[in-house]
Amino acid sequence: MTEEIERPERPERIEDLDDRVGPPHHGTERETLRAFLDYHRATLAMKCAGLTDEELRRRSMPPSTLSLLGLVRHMAEVERAWFRRVFEDHDAPMVWSKEIDFQAAYDASTSTRAEAFGAWEAEVETSRRIEREAESLDLVGHQPRWNEEVSLRMVMLHVLLEYGRHNGHADFLREGVDGVVGA
Repeated sequence: MTEEIERPERPERIEDLDDRVGPPHHGTERETLRAFLDYHRATLAMKCAGLTDEELRRRSMPPSTLSLLGLVRHMAEVERAWFRRVFEDHDAPMVWSKEIDFQAAYDASTSTRAEAFGAWEAEVETSRRIEREAESLDLVGHQPRWNEEVSLRMVMLHVLLEYGRHNGHADFLREGVDGVVGA
């Protein structure tokens, strides 16, 4: 007798999981940036929904270590590097590497959904708090990797672009895991 694997509920279409809130059609610059960033964060989570840890760790193609779980881990690093390290603690360690090595996060071979999403969600909450507490998008922080000053506006745009690029990867990775496409 084989042991059954507990599997999250699997959608037939990704749209069945889509509870994202779209950005406003009219709003301030800050409201719009915040909404688009949250929309892209929700897109990454949606692309991972309904998959087992093993499926989330499935790599795109050798020799790449890219996987959905690796993308979640990478985005935790991105959130930390661009919000926490710029505006609060320039010396905060990265999540999965001693030095600043964004590639290290992609190796999710021993990671779990709980570990990766726990770290990512904690960093997202820190980023949201930093943004909410800032008086304006003109808040200036120090990007230690560049040794330059950057504005909150620039950081939000940069992180938004990171999500956009990596959500494109997530589209292909999810289709490769179980054929689910969309959104």
